[in-house]
Amino acid sequence: MAVLGGLVLVGATYQGVVTSLERREIERPGRFVDVGGYQLHIYCVGQGSPTVVLEASAGGMAAAWSWIQPELAADTRVCSYDRARLGWSEGSADGYSWSRVPEDLHTLLANANERGPFVLVGHELGAVFVRDFAARFGSETAAVVLVQETGTRSGGLFVRAWPWLARVGLLRAAGTLSNVPAGLPADASESARIFLNRPDHLTRAAIELSSADEAEADGLCRRVDSAIEITTVSTTSRGLPALLSTRDQAEVVTQVIRDAIDRVRARQDASLPG
Repeated sequence: MAVLGGLVLVGATYQGVVTSLERREIERPGRFVDVGGYQLHIYCVGQGSPTVVLEASAGGMAAAWSWIQPELAADTRVCSYDRARLGWSEGSADGYSWSRVPEDLHTLLANANERGPFVLVGHELGAVFVRDFAARFGSETAAVVLVQETGTRSGGLFVRAWPWLARVGLLRAAGTLSNVPAGLPADASESARIFLNRPDHLTRAAIELSSADEAEADGLCRRVDSAIEITTVSTTSRGLPALLSTRDQAEVVTQVIRDAIDRVRARQDASLPG
């Protein structure tokens, strides 16, 4: 027991020191916006309409869109963000509720002075969130793109153990999650790797993953106005969290989003007088 306690102490110290050093190294790409007592991190680039809003997978973050966001930003405005207690974002003291995510996003976009109607893109669990946003805020939704995984979501007890394994340095030492974002551009890959070894990020990630099936079942009960176009595209994940980390995945998803943007613009042009 003494040896085990010593190893845990060494691991926790190692984790704490490395985490502290990493916080000084990584650069935050976006800005913080208050959503009612806490701040969320949002990163918007590009100009044009409609604005595209990117919602990451369970346990994901803005960095997960690093192949896709710059490509879209060449033609229109694009925003990615970190949900509460993920990535750079702070969180409410009220705990996690999947149904609060679309409300947070709505407040975030309004307080960040981003104007709709938006093309909403959600990956995996993020698809549940953007569909619910469209159901609640239809007048601010131009179109929805759902990026779905062909594999089965899994993880169970191991996912729930992530925060504890991270606190004692085991996840970092074993490289368990460090390779998940390896295919992303260098800066985004490093940022994602750092967060995927941080207990605070992994605590919320584990909650999201563990409750994803329930959120999906509840979310399907929400009705989206039939006038809002919903497009679905499938990809294959390399693991958990599911990140769009390869160029091949990104190119397919980017083209589907571009097609949705073009259709929204065509409808907007057709509605103009004369």
